[in-house]
Amino acid sequence: MSKVCEICGKAPSAGRSISHSHRVSNRTFRPNVQKMTIRQNGHVRQANVCTKCLKAGKVERA
Repeated sequence: MSKVCEICGKAPSAGRSISHSHRVSNRTFRPNVQKMTIRQNGHVRQANVCTKCLKAGKVERA
């Protein structure tokens, strides 16, 4: 499953984890993307939607 929101385009981004002793390792920040059935322009379809778009009311669940 693609980890990209089809509504806002939010995708994984890169960053670093820094420990208490300041050892640095690379990591990725992944958005909370769920596959769900939505209603868009009167049509019902499956889409990958992040939970922030769901909470903001940008999509209507079918």
